[in-house]
Amino acid sequence: MAELHDLDAHDQSAALRSREVSAVELVQHHLDRIDAHDAALGAFITVTHERALARAADADARLADKDTTPPFLGVPTAFKDLTSTAGVTTTMGSALLRDQVPDLDAHLVTLVEAAGFVSLGKTNTPEFGLSSYTDNDVVGPARTPWDPTRNAGGSSGGAAVAVAARLLPLAPGSDGGGSIRIPASACGVFGFKPSRGRVSSGPDGSDWAGLAVSGPITRTVRDAAALLDAMAVPMPGDVRPLPAPPEPFTSWVGRDPGPLRIARWSGTHLPGVEPSSEAVTAWESASRLLESLGHDVVDVPNPFPRELETQFNLIWPSSVAAAPVAAEAEQLLRPNTRYWRQRGLQTSAVELSRAMTYLEQTTRTVVTDLGPFDAMLTPTLALPPQHVEWFNESGDPVEDHRRELLFTPYTGLYNMSGQPAASLPLHWTAGDTPLPVGVMLATHPGRDDLLFALCAQVEAASPWLRRPHAA
Repeated sequence: MAELHDLDAHDQSAALRSREVSAVELVQHHLDRIDAHDAALGAFITVTHERALARAADADARLADKDTTPPFLGVPTAFKDLTSTAGVTTTMGSALLRDQVPDLDAHLVTLVEAAGFVSLGKTNTPEFGLSSYTDNDVVGPARTPWDPTRNAGGSSGGAAVAVAARLLPLAPGSDGGGSIRIPASACGVFGFKPSRGRVSSGPDGSDWAGLAVSGPITRTVRDAAALLDAMAVPMPGDVRPLPAPPEPFTSWVGRDPGPLRIARWSGTHLPGVEPSSEAVTAWESASRLLESLGHDVVDVPNPFPRELETQFNLIWPSSVAAAPVAAEAEQLLRPNTRYWRQRGLQTSAVELSRAMTYLEQTTRTVVTDLGPFDAMLTPTLALPPQHVEWFNESGDPVEDHRRELLFTPYTGLYNMSGQPAASLPLHWTAGDTPLPVGVMLATHPGRDDLLFALCAQVEAASPWLRRPHAA
């Protein structure tokens, strides 16, 4: 058998059921890897050693009783530190909440644990998940294991690092402007943002803006499909619930998607923001691969208008502005968090309503105009992973935001439109320290199933599993 940490979640589950390894041994193996590697990588904010081993022991007892109902009984995972976990510190990446311990689990946590997964703790995230890089005043930056001098991307940076470095086989993340796909690209793993409404934010979260959704970060497409199958169960009262898919997403992995018509563009919707040569090379290579698989890849201009960025920046900071932060505690927030909080506080209800209406109307037109196409292809990011220092908060939040736009001009568009989108780790830069460069595939709203079929086809044609230097 391969090293335990090199197995994906499906193979780890198979090893547990065949009793090649116990859940306690499997969880301890991953905890040991966290202890050995995480200080250099910053994947975790909190590691729950005793709790994880106790739950692994429970899993072993159930496996001994031939309880095979939960499909991933005893397989390790961890939750992003924005996700409420009862009895486990949940900082949301903020020194202000360093000691916060929720009383209840997010619905996502309940569902993932019901599938048998054992959580090893909470993964690193920027303060309130606001940035496209992961750094905070709790544990500091998350670093891509391909080159730990470079940031892992955000805001699910810790989750992507943990999966890439084989500290976990998979992990849930959340994505409000690219926060699954950005770190997936920077860490060389597979990241899948589901359609709007696919995963509930309950019981205490809210999908009022329609931008954020939770989804899987994995090393294989089949693991991502299985994790989304576990997560995609609505709660009563969800504002935008999608009906349950007629078939599990895992049933689409390995299914021939048929010849598809795929629109592609590499230009951004932002003046002065252009993709790097590495991003274009990855995109061109992916285009050739898709054509070799029988798909019709068609050049189109970027269909999203530049004004979306202005309207997005009225909506995005409103959530942090609504956070109940006492005036005397404001100084505990990072400077850029205070900046976005103030922007949100200055936005009127009328401005917010107009911005949300503009996003809905505009992206509805875009999706309609893309109707002749089955899927879309772009770079995931405009730049490869950037040095940790490049994202240090400079004291000029406008400049810091400009750098984020230079880094990630593509991903947030699909949050605005509600389309499912995935980052595939198909390309690495040349040189002594190769860096991962993802490409992004998307489909129409609600067609997560087709996207899984297409991504699995690409994975089979060009397998991407590699081990980074730091792992």
